[in-house]
Amino acid sequence: MTNSVYITGTGIISSIGSNVSETLDSIKEKKSGIAALQYISTRHKDEVVVAEVKASNSELKKICAVPEDSNFSRPTLLGIIAVKEALQSSGIKNIKEFRTGIVSATSVAGMADAENIYMDYLDQTKQGDFLKYIGTHECGDSTEKIADYFGIKDFVSTINTACSSSANAIMFGARLIKQGILDRVIVGGTDSLSRFTINGFVALQILDKEQCAPFDAKRKGLNLGEGAGFIVLESEKAAKGKEILCELTGYGNSNDAYHQTASSPTGEGAYLAMQKAFRQSGIKPEEINYINAHGTGTEVNDLSEGIAIERIFENKVPHLSSTKSFTGHTLAASGGIEAVLSVLAIKHNLIYPSLNFSEQMMELSFQPTKNLLTDCKIDHVLSNSFGFGGNTSALIFSRFNAAV
Repeated sequence: MTNSVYITGTGIISSIGSNVSETLDSIKEKKSGIAALQYISTRHKDEVVVAEVKASNSELKKICAVPEDSNFSRPTLLGIIAVKEALQSSGIKNIKEFRTGIVSATSVAGMADAENIYMDYLDQTKQGDFLKYIGTHECGDSTEKIADYFGIKDFVSTINTACSSSANAIMFGARLIKQGILDRVIVGGTDSLSRFTINGFVALQILDKEQCAPFDAKRKGLNLGEGAGFIVLESEKAAKGKEILCELTGYGNSNDAYHQTASSPTGEGAYLAMQKAFRQSGIKPEEINYINAHGTGTEVNDLSEGIAIERIFENKVPHLSSTKSFTGHTLAASGGIEAVLSVLAIKHNLIYPSLNFSEQMMELSFQPTKNLLTDCKIDHVLSNSFGFGGNTSALIFSRFNAAV
């Protein structure tokens, strides 16, 4: 049984970049990816702004070198791009060198494609033309195709716990390593926009028609986004001789079961998840240098998370921001994308800004960081991910060799 879980690779694609380098450039330039809909046809097109990956499915298939007529869904394609970068940055050339698995999160899977052909499929004379897309609707389809693409055979699993999915995938991967079941796990998540999710969030009345403003007193809601973020977790044996970007030192999950979609007004679930993460890591809240908050920009979430953060940090809150003001809320992929950003914050000593903030919430004692901070010594980052149904998760990333 290994005590340490090392992160040796990162991969990302979102509305602000198709790789790590482009993503960092966009953040440094304060360039948000939130804009008008371009690739999805919906009657709500004029009512919402979203954070789309700036490429069509055909373009993504060319990047992934898969046939145009393949049934690779948009989340699958986004996942392949991010996983490929993560493997390359980790220096992995032989996937079979160590026991390797993948734990990927998604909520959309092939829904974005299946919903487009559903009415045609109902016509029995056309069913044969569209049958290959129906199977992609199953949540594990994207993970299985990504695993097959890279030849990952030892362990393949999919997690769907709404917006905490990727964080839970990362936790699960860490446990597989700690228990000696695997030596290496590619973990994270991928999701794309779809009419189903857009219509659902319109019905919930929690979308902002302009760019979101997390933790702002006048926040109006969230912006949906899409993308993929994956990190490579490795045991001490697998990581030997490699550049170790940081360690995953703590993680915690809880469920306050308060409401199907709303966060608990007391932030109890968020508090318990963070408390578990701190207990496991052995570090103290005052040692955290930066919080990558869940920070969706909705009235309920930001207040609930803020209350929990003030409680766990005893009102001495470190630098905090929500990168969803750049990428939008990428649902099941958000924890993976923000895990990549947390690792990069440690590697490059950065604290990211929260865009669109102007007025502090009267209920909270803190406000998010508004400007990019560079040359900061970042030893520990807390990343929060909260999902529907009260499923809350927290991850702690720590600099390698930092005192924990």
